[in-house]
Amino acid sequence: MLHKIRYGWFFLLLLVLWSCKLDSKKEPAEMIYEVAVLRGPSAIAFAQWMEKEPALNGRKMQVKVLDSPEQMQALLVKGEADIAVLPMISAANLYNKGIRYPLLGCPIWGTLYLVGHERIVPPVYLFGAGTTPDILARYYLEQKGSYTYDYSFATAREVLLSLQTDKVQTAVLSEPFLSMALEQDSTLRILADLNRPDSLSYGFPQTAVVCRESLLTFKDSIQTLLDQSCRFAQEKPEEAIRILENRRVFGSRMLSPATIERCRIHYVPATECRKEVRHFLELMNHYEPRSTGGQLPDSTFIP
Repeated sequence: MLHKIRYGWFFLLLLVLWSCKLDSKKEPAEMIYEVAVLRGPSAIAFAQWMEKEPALNGRKMQVKVLDSPEQMQALLVKGEADIAVLPMISAANLYNKGIRYPLLGCPIWGTLYLVGHERIVPPVYLFGAGTTPDILARYYLEQKGSYTYDYSFATAREVLLSLQTDKVQTAVLSEPFLSMALEQDSTLRILADLNRPDSLSYGFPQTAVVCRESLLTFKDSIQTLLDQSCRFAQEKPEEAIRILENRRVFGSRMLSPATIERCRIHYVPATECRKEVRHFLELMNHYEPRSTGGQLPDSTFIP
C-alpha cells in the first residue's frame, strides 16, 4: 500500500514538472505586443513580421490576422491590441468616439480599381455602401460624367462572382479580387485607377497603423520596423506570397507580384503625410459623414 502511495506521488510530481516545462515554452502575455491586421492587403504588408517576429523594447511583436472590420473594432474598443492596422476612416471614427489609438502612419495607398471590358457600362456595381470603396468610386466617376450605381452586392467577393455572368459589365474591385478576376476572364481589363486624387499623387492614405498611446515612447523604433516590413513586401513579393500562403492567410494562387504592386504598399509616417490624411478624411466626411464619426479627429490623432 505504501509503495502504491509513493508511486502515485512520484507520478504526480512528474506531471507537474512536465506541465511547467510546457508552460515555460509559452510567451507570457506581458512579454508580447499584439499587432492586429485585417485579412487582405494589410496582411500583405506585414508578411515579414509573420515569418520573423520583430522585437520592441525586449518584447516580441506578434501578428494576429482578423477576418472583419467588426472584429477589429471590438478588439480596439476592449483595448486588447497594442498596434492595429485598419481602414483610415475606421481609425478616425474610433478616435472621435474616444477610443484613443493615435495614428502612426499609412502602409497602403491603393487596392481599388474599376474593371470591365472596353468601356464603362452603367450601372456600375459597387460594394461597401458608405465606405472607402464606394466613396472613392463615386468621387472618380462624378468627375467623368453621370452614372448610375448598383449596390446589389455587399462584398468584393460577391462582385467577383457576379462578373462571371453577363449581368455585370462594370464594377469596382479591390485586390486581391481584382487579380483573381483578371486571371479568370482574359477579356476583362482595368478601366480606371481609383486610388489617386490626381496624376501627381502617390495615392490616398486608405489604411492606418495606430497604436496605444503608451507606445508612442517607442515611436521611432516602431516606424523603422514598419518601413522594413513594407519594403520587404515591395522588394520580395514572391517571398511575401510564400509566407502568406504557408500561414493560410491567403489561398494558393490568390496573390501574384502584380497584385502586391497594385496595392501600393509604401509606409509613410503620419507626420509626413498630414496633408494627405486630412484631404482623404475631408473627402470621406463630405460624402458620408457617418464614416468618420461626423467630423475630422482633432490634432492629437497625429501625435
